Amino acid sequence: MTTLRYKDYQGSVVYEDGTLVLQILHVDDLITTECDSAADAQKAFEALVDDYLATCTEVGKEPNRPFKGSFNVRVSPDLHRRAAMAAANEGLSLNAWTERAMAQRLELASPPSLRRAG
Repeated sequence: MTTLRYKDYQGSVVYEDGTLVLQILHVDDLITTECDSAADAQKAFEALVDDYLATCTEVGKEPNRPFKGSFNVRVSPDLHRRAAMAAANEGLSLNAWTERAMAQRLELASPPSLRRAG
């Protein structure tokens, strides 16, 4: 699977039966389109997102903003215990410790050109 980004939306591109199928990810609605060429995928995804946003406006629906900042994560009991203890050692809540760990990991994984400033 390849991913695309546009206007804070992410999409997937998968090859099925001789065509590329694009889908907006992380929204409650199933929103897809197809295109024939990888060179056209980004443009098709942008049109899909723009159409989704225009349709939401037309019908008076709030566009689904996929991330609310809260999610459940299932981990092993041992990892949970170790993370909680590490957080306490640093004087942080487990939530704050996890948020910092995620931010640090994303910063290390991102090419310098994509890293957030500040």
